[in-house]
Amino acid sequence: QVQLVESGGGLVQPGGSLRLSCAASGSISSDYAMGWYRQAPGKSRIMVAAITSGGSTAYGDSVKGRFTISRDNAKNTVYLQMNSLEPKDTAVYYCNADGRAAGWGDYWGQGTQVTVSS
Repeated sequence: QVQLVESGGGLVQPGGSLRLSCAASGSISSDYAMGWYRQAPGKSRIMVAAITSGGSTAYGDSVKGRFTISRDNAKNTVYLQMNSLEPKDTAVYYCNADGRAAGWGDYWGQGTQVTVSS
């Protein structure tokens, strides 16, 4: 089993920045792909950013150039730096650890709320 705990969410004004952290524990390894997803009220959960075990990254179109995902394998932690935040970024942000390529499980954190409002 893998446990994921997100932190760093909160209320921020438009144009501001936040950094989300996701600390992984349990049977986690650097071979897991890690990602951030978000779900706004009444909408489906969508991918925001992802990073492979090798460090390759991918971003949703709406956050390209504003958000940066990174990981610290020594700390089993993945980060999401969010800059130039907009009201449309308001959502619950979830951390994901995907080990299915290696025959392992797919795990989710409990989510952290990000609200962008003046």
